[in-house]
Amino acid sequence: MSLIDKMRTQRLLSFTMILFTLSLGIVIGTLISSSGVKAAKDSQAAQGATPLVIPNPVELSNTFSQIAKQVEPSVVNISTTYLPKAPVRARNRQGGRQIVPPNQDDQGGDSGGMDEFLYRFFGNSPLGGGGGGGVPESDHRGEALGSGVVVDKAGYILTNNHVVDKADRIQVKFMNDPTEYNAKVVGVDAPTDLAVIRVEGKHDFTPAKIGNSDSVQVGDWAMAIGSPFGFQATVTAGIISAKERDIPGGESTQFQHFLQTDAAINPGNSGGPLLNIRGEVVGINTAIASRSGGYQGIGFAMPINTAAMVYNEIIKNGKVTRGSIGIRFTADAGQAANLLKANGVSEGVFVETVVPGGPSDKAGMKVEDIIVAVNGKGVKNGNELINAVTATPIGTPVTVTVLRDGKRENLKVVVSDLAQVFPDTYGAGPEKDQVKPEATAVSFGMGVVEMSASLRERLGFKESGGVQIDNVEPNSFAEDSGLLKGDVLVSINRQPVNSVADIQRVQKTLKSGDAVQFRVFTRTAGSNRLGEWQPRYVAGILP
Repeated sequence: MSLIDKMRTQRLLSFTMILFTLSLGIVIGTLISSSGVKAAKDSQAAQGATPLVIPNPVELSNTFSQIAKQVEPSVVNISTTYLPKAPVRARNRQGGRQIVPPNQDDQGGDSGGMDEFLYRFFGNSPLGGGGGGGVPESDHRGEALGSGVVVDKAGYILTNNHVVDKADRIQVKFMNDPTEYNAKVVGVDAPTDLAVIRVEGKHDFTPAKIGNSDSVQVGDWAMAIGSPFGFQATVTAGIISAKERDIPGGESTQFQHFLQTDAAINPGNSGGPLLNIRGEVVGINTAIASRSGGYQGIGFAMPINTAAMVYNEIIKNGKVTRGSIGIRFTADAGQAANLLKANGVSEGVFVETVVPGGPSDKAGMKVEDIIVAVNGKGVKNGNELINAVTATPIGTPVTVTVLRDGKRENLKVVVSDLAQVFPDTYGAGPEKDQVKPEATAVSFGMGVVEMSASLRERLGFKESGGVQIDNVEPNSFAEDSGLLKGDVLVSINRQPVNSVADIQRVQKTLKSGDAVQFRVFTRTAGSNRLGEWQPRYVAGILP
């Protein structure tokens, strides 16, 4: 082979090696690149995203949380039980009923298109819906929930009257304590819808701090704690939206001047505290204005200054006694202003009615007089007049200055008991505020009261003999047999019953498995105020 041929062969081999090397490099590079892309895809699903990092805990503003921890042990859940009662009409009753607007009929039909309703409520209302409350007057047992606040180390609790009104059993639960404690009503005050109850069987109470509602200003922070819909120790916050807010209701609501708040209040909050930013109780949550019966940012709380006055009267006397001078005036602020303007004055109280034989009538006051002062202190409106009179002890004479035909005249008026001056509205009717005889427990699971002549007269019961059933224990033989609170029991197994001793004598002859027949009289709704007594028979088998 010549030298030239050798050189050609060597060049060809060199070119082949270079070409092979380049090809091998391309293949290896491609494989490495594909593997790297796949690995990147496997380690990060979203290219360019940065993982989130949770910072270390940092304490923010803790004012509300501190208040909640401080006050929650003082706020209680109140559950009430109502035994079956004869059905009666339940329209527009204060202390537990939905307040039906004036333009709404009995069947609930809106005849005038009123947009908002005012509700006094507590959870799981036996009347159904979110805005009822009070005693379920039906043939079914009912249960309901509300709230309250401990105000005394002795176990006294402030709540709403409509939370405990006519309840047959009241039980109280505290935060972090599964025990349900029985409670008794110490006293109630329907005009302010407040009540005082006392817990039995518990000793370590934590009373809440009481504030001064007069110092509350519109725009102040406000907190509500209660058991809305049964969810115990629920905390909500808002502000004070208004003060001295009056609600519809005529004379029955003239002592109710509320704090308004937008802190969330719902069924079950009734009776719970409204707190200021210092954790002090400044109100007792009572009602809401709502189209639906639920929270819409307008809640009402009875100022604690009013509640404290009521509480002090109840623990001292068992009830609240208020004074009156025996007149009526319009509660409508616009009408009141127009009446004053028509008589050439801008402040005072236009007298629309003078109760015949009442204090003012005896002192010489007349219709169309304008009251401008009490004991020399000016009176601008009806609320100021009420405050001045109700704060005066009954039997105390006061000087009432009136304008009559443009001339001032001073009248000496002796303040009288409001319940006596207006017995139909505030008085003790046949079934209200009567001193009840002590009930005697019997082993059927009920308590009875012997029928005195005065009790028979109050009840309008004209049959001979009998004892009245004062209470029926839940899940007892008496309840299972169909006996109702308020029934008059006249015989057991055809044996006449005229006393507790008669019941005990019959009981001694009975044993487990015996059938027991009761003859009772039950009062049904009638045309008169008391209704009519109808006989009936019920029976049960002794366990």
